[in-house]
Amino acid sequence: MIIHSTSHDLATPTGVMRTYLHQPSDGRQYPTILFYSEIFQQTGPIERAARLIAGYGYNVLVPEVFHELNPIGTVLAYDDAGRDKGNADKMAKSIEGYDSDNAALIAWAKTQPWNNGLFGAMGFCIGGHLAFRAALQPEIKATACFYATDLHTHVIPNQAGQHSMDRLAEISGELLMIWGKQDPHIPAAGRARVYQGLVAADKTFTWHEFNGPHAFMRDEGERYDPQLAGLGNQLALDLFSRRLRA
Repeated sequence: MIIHSTSHDLATPTGVMRTYLHQPSDGRQYPTILFYSEIFQQTGPIERAARLIAGYGYNVLVPEVFHELNPIGTVLAYDDAGRDKGNADKMAKSIEGYDSDNAALIAWAKTQPWNNGLFGAMGFCIGGHLAFRAALQPEIKATACFYATDLHTHVIPNQAGQHSMDRLAEISGELLMIWGKQDPHIPAAGRARVYQGLVAADKTFTWHEFNGPHAFMRDEGERYDPQLAGLGNQLALDLFSRRLRA
Protein backbone atom coordinates (compact mmCIF):
# COMPACT_ATOMS: atom_id res chain seq x y z
CA MET A 1 0.00 0.00 0.00
CA ILE A 2 1.05 3.59 -0.62
CA ILE A 3 1.03 5.55 2.64
CA HIS A 4 -0.12 9.14 3.05
CA SER A 5 1.05 11.11 6.11
CA THR A 6 -0.51 14.25 7.58
CA SER A 7 -0.53 16.09 10.92
CA HIS A 8 -3.51 17.28 12.93
CA ASP A 9 -3.81 19.42 16.06
CA LEU A 10 -6.41 17.94 18.41
CA ALA A 11 -7.97 19.69 21.39
CA THR A 12 -7.55 17.91 24.73
CA PRO A 13 -8.36 18.99 28.30
CA THR A 14 -4.64 19.66 28.83
CA GLY A 15 -3.94 21.55 25.61
CA VAL A 16 -3.48 21.10 21.88
CA MET A 17 -1.97 17.73 20.93
CA ARG A 18 -0.17 17.44 17.60
CA THR A 19 -1.00 14.04 16.13
CA TYR A 20 0.55 12.46 13.05
CA LEU A 21 -1.65 10.28 10.88
CA HIS A 22 -0.15 7.62 8.62
CA GLN A 23 -2.71 5.78 6.50
CA PRO A 24 -3.28 3.99 3.20
CA SER A 25 -3.81 6.49 0.42
CA ASP A 26 -6.66 4.62 -1.27
CA GLY A 27 -9.41 6.41 0.68
CA ARG A 28 -10.97 3.22 2.05
CA GLN A 29 -12.00 2.60 5.66
CA TYR A 30 -9.57 0.74 7.93
CA PRO A 31 -9.07 0.01 11.64
CA THR A 32 -7.26 2.69 13.62
CA ILE A 33 -4.16 2.10 15.76
CA LEU A 34 -3.13 4.51 18.53
CA PHE A 35 0.65 4.36 18.24
CA TYR A 36 2.81 5.56 21.14
CA SER A 37 6.39 6.72 20.87
CA GLU A 38 9.32 6.58 23.23
CA ILE A 39 10.08 9.64 25.39
CA PHE A 40 11.59 11.30 22.28
CA GLN A 41 8.20 11.68 20.49
CA GLN A 42 7.92 11.07 16.72
CA THR A 43 11.51 10.47 15.70
CA GLY A 44 12.55 8.93 12.39
CA PRO A 45 12.44 5.36 13.77
CA ILE A 46 8.97 5.92 15.25
CA GLU A 47 7.63 7.38 12.01
CA ARG A 48 9.04 4.47 10.00
CA ALA A 49 7.57 1.95 12.43
CA ALA A 50 4.18 3.64 12.24
CA ARG A 51 4.24 3.75 8.46
CA LEU A 52 5.15 0.07 8.35
CA ILE A 53 2.01 -0.84 10.34
CA ALA A 54 -0.07 1.51 8.19
CA GLY A 55 1.16 -0.36 5.12
CA TYR A 56 -0.80 -3.42 6.21
CA GLY A 57 -4.11 -1.57 6.11
CA TYR A 58 -4.37 0.56 9.24
CA ASN A 59 -4.84 4.22 10.11
CA VAL A 60 -1.98 4.89 12.54
CA LEU A 61 -2.21 7.87 14.92
CA VAL A 62 1.03 9.01 16.59
CA PRO A 63 0.31 11.66 19.25
CA GLU A 64 2.94 13.88 20.83
CA VAL A 65 2.87 12.25 24.24
CA PHE A 66 4.27 15.28 26.09
CA HIS A 67 2.31 17.93 24.22
CA GLU A 68 1.63 19.87 27.43
CA LEU A 69 5.35 20.31 28.08
CA ASN A 70 6.87 21.17 24.69
CA PRO A 71 6.25 23.36 21.65
CA ILE A 72 4.19 21.66 18.94
CA GLY A 73 6.43 19.60 16.68
CA THR A 74 9.12 18.88 19.27
CA VAL A 75 11.31 15.88 18.54
CA LEU A 76 14.04 15.00 21.04
CA ALA A 77 17.38 13.62 19.89
CA TYR A 78 18.70 10.21 20.85
CA ASP A 79 21.45 11.72 22.99
CA ASP A 80 22.04 12.57 26.65
CA ALA A 81 20.23 15.90 26.43
CA GLY A 82 17.22 14.35 24.69
CA ARG A 83 17.06 11.47 27.14
CA ASP A 84 17.28 13.82 30.13
CA LYS A 85 14.53 16.08 28.76
CA GLY A 86 12.28 13.14 27.91
CA ASN A 87 12.72 11.56 31.32
CA ALA A 88 11.97 14.89 32.98
CA ASP A 89 8.79 15.18 30.91
CA LYS A 90 7.79 11.66 31.96
CA MET A 91 8.04 12.70 35.58
CA ALA A 92 6.07 15.91 34.99
CA LYS A 93 2.91 14.42 33.45
CA SER A 94 0.44 12.42 35.51
CA ILE A 95 -0.82 9.12 34.17
CA GLU A 96 -4.38 10.45 34.18
CA GLY A 97 -3.38 12.98 31.50
CA TYR A 98 -2.87 10.15 29.04
CA ASP A 99 -6.43 8.96 29.61
CA SER A 100 -7.85 12.24 28.33
CA ASP A 101 -5.40 12.11 25.40
CA ASN A 102 -6.64 8.62 24.52
CA ALA A 103 -10.26 9.69 24.73
CA ALA A 104 -9.55 12.68 22.47
CA LEU A 105 -7.81 10.51 19.86
CA ILE A 106 -10.64 7.99 19.76
CA ALA A 107 -13.37 10.65 19.69
CA TRP A 108 -11.67 12.44 16.77
CA ALA A 109 -11.08 9.23 14.82
CA LYS A 110 -14.72 8.28 15.17
CA THR A 111 -15.68 11.42 13.22
CA GLN A 112 -13.37 10.64 10.29
CA PRO A 113 -14.51 8.91 7.08
CA TRP A 114 -11.43 6.66 7.00
CA ASN A 115 -12.17 4.98 10.35
CA ASN A 116 -14.18 1.75 10.28
CA GLY A 117 -14.94 1.83 14.01
CA LEU A 118 -12.31 -0.70 15.15
CA PHE A 119 -9.41 0.38 17.39
CA GLY A 120 -6.10 -1.01 18.62
CA ALA A 121 -2.96 0.35 20.25
CA MET A 122 0.81 -0.19 20.02
CA GLY A 123 3.87 1.39 21.56
CA PHE A 124 7.53 1.18 22.57
CA CYS A 125 9.23 1.87 25.92
CA ILE A 126 7.06 4.43 27.75
CA GLY A 127 4.88 4.10 24.65
CA GLY A 128 4.44 0.43 25.50
CA HIS A 129 3.05 1.53 28.86
CA LEU A 130 0.88 4.16 27.18
CA ALA A 131 -0.50 1.57 24.77
CA PHE A 132 -1.30 -0.57 27.82
CA ARG A 133 -2.99 2.49 29.32
CA ALA A 134 -4.96 3.00 26.12
CA ALA A 135 -6.31 -0.55 26.54
CA LEU A 136 -8.38 0.80 29.45
CA GLN A 137 -10.54 2.50 26.84
CA PRO A 138 -13.46 0.19 25.95
CA GLU A 139 -12.96 0.76 22.21
CA ILE A 140 -9.45 -0.76 22.21
CA LYS A 141 -9.71 -4.43 21.26
CA ALA A 142 -6.04 -5.30 20.59
CA THR A 143 -2.87 -3.85 22.13
CA ALA A 144 0.80 -4.57 21.39
CA CYS A 145 3.16 -3.42 24.16
CA PHE A 146 6.91 -3.51 23.50
CA TYR A 147 9.14 -3.39 26.62
CA ALA A 148 6.56 -1.32 28.49
CA THR A 149 8.44 0.69 31.10
CA ASP A 150 7.21 1.51 34.60
CA LEU A 151 4.33 -0.95 34.69
CA HIS A 152 6.19 -2.67 37.53
CA THR A 153 6.99 0.59 39.36
CA HIS A 154 5.18 3.72 40.50
CA VAL A 155 7.60 6.14 38.82
CA ILE A 156 5.02 7.85 36.59
CA PRO A 157 2.96 10.22 38.75
CA ASN A 158 -0.49 8.88 39.57
CA GLN A 159 -3.19 9.23 42.18
CA ALA A 160 -4.09 6.41 44.56
CA GLY A 161 -5.73 3.56 42.69
CA GLN A 162 -4.86 5.03 39.28
CA HIS A 163 -1.70 3.07 38.49
CA SER A 164 -2.17 1.12 35.27
CA MET A 165 -1.82 -2.24 37.01
CA ASP A 166 -4.45 -1.20 39.56
CA ARG A 167 -7.02 -0.83 36.77
CA LEU A 168 -6.59 -4.15 34.99
CA ALA A 169 -10.27 -4.97 35.39
CA GLU A 170 -11.06 -2.27 32.79
CA ILE A 171 -9.06 -3.94 30.01
CA SER A 172 -11.46 -5.82 27.75
CA GLY A 173 -9.28 -6.43 24.69
CA GLU A 174 -6.35 -8.77 24.02
CA LEU A 175 -2.81 -7.84 25.02
CA LEU A 176 0.49 -8.73 23.37
CA MET A 177 3.41 -8.22 25.79
CA ILE A 178 6.94 -8.27 24.32
CA TRP A 179 10.12 -7.87 26.38
CA GLY A 180 13.89 -8.01 26.10
CA LYS A 181 15.56 -10.26 28.67
CA GLN A 182 18.63 -8.02 28.69
CA ASP A 183 16.61 -4.84 29.27
CA PRO A 184 17.97 -3.14 32.43
CA HIS A 185 14.87 -0.93 32.72
CA ILE A 186 12.57 -3.92 33.25
CA PRO A 187 14.39 -6.68 35.18
CA ALA A 188 13.13 -10.24 35.48
CA ALA A 189 11.44 -9.54 38.81
CA GLY A 190 9.58 -6.59 37.30
CA ARG A 191 8.42 -8.62 34.32
CA ALA A 192 7.26 -11.38 36.64
CA ARG A 193 5.23 -8.87 38.65
CA VAL A 194 3.40 -7.74 35.52
CA TYR A 195 2.85 -11.32 34.33
CA GLN A 196 1.44 -12.40 37.68
CA GLY A 197 -0.88 -9.40 37.73
CA LEU A 198 -2.28 -10.22 34.31
CA VAL A 199 -2.81 -13.86 35.25
CA ALA A 200 -4.49 -12.94 38.53
CA ALA A 201 -6.82 -10.56 36.66
CA ASP A 202 -7.64 -13.29 34.11
CA LYS A 203 -6.74 -11.07 31.15
CA THR A 204 -6.44 -12.40 27.60
CA PHE A 205 -2.78 -11.97 26.64
CA THR A 206 0.28 -13.51 25.02
CA TRP A 207 3.75 -13.08 26.47
CA HIS A 208 7.12 -13.10 24.70
CA GLU A 209 10.59 -12.60 26.17
CA PHE A 210 13.41 -12.36 23.64
CA ASN A 211 17.15 -12.25 24.12
CA GLY A 212 17.46 -8.58 23.35
CA PRO A 213 18.26 -5.23 24.99
CA HIS A 214 15.97 -2.30 25.61
CA ALA A 215 14.88 -0.58 22.36
CA PHE A 216 15.74 -3.53 20.12
CA MET A 217 12.89 -2.44 17.81
CA ARG A 218 14.44 1.00 17.13
CA ASP A 219 16.08 0.95 13.69
CA GLU A 220 18.77 3.42 14.71
CA GLY A 221 21.70 2.89 17.06
CA GLU A 222 23.65 -0.07 18.39
CA ARG A 223 20.75 -1.89 20.09
CA TYR A 224 18.68 -2.45 16.94
CA ASP A 225 18.07 -6.13 16.19
CA PRO A 226 16.49 -6.43 12.72
CA GLN A 227 15.54 -10.09 13.18
CA LEU A 228 13.76 -9.47 16.49
CA ALA A 229 12.15 -6.32 15.12
CA GLY A 230 10.72 -8.25 12.19
CA LEU A 231 9.38 -10.93 14.52
CA GLY A 232 7.90 -8.33 16.87
CA ASN A 233 6.14 -6.50 14.08
CA GLN A 234 4.73 -9.75 12.72
CA LEU A 235 3.34 -10.68 16.14
CA ALA A 236 1.66 -7.29 16.39
CA LEU A 237 0.25 -7.55 12.87
CA ASP A 238 -1.07 -11.05 13.58
CA LEU A 239 -2.85 -9.73 16.68
CA PHE A 240 -4.38 -6.83 14.80
CA SER A 241 -5.45 -9.08 11.95
CA ARG A 242 -7.24 -11.45 14.33
CA ARG A 243 -8.95 -8.84 16.46
CA LEU A 244 -9.51 -5.82 14.20
CA ARG A 245 -10.74 -7.30 10.96
CA ALA A 246 -14.54 -7.19 10.81
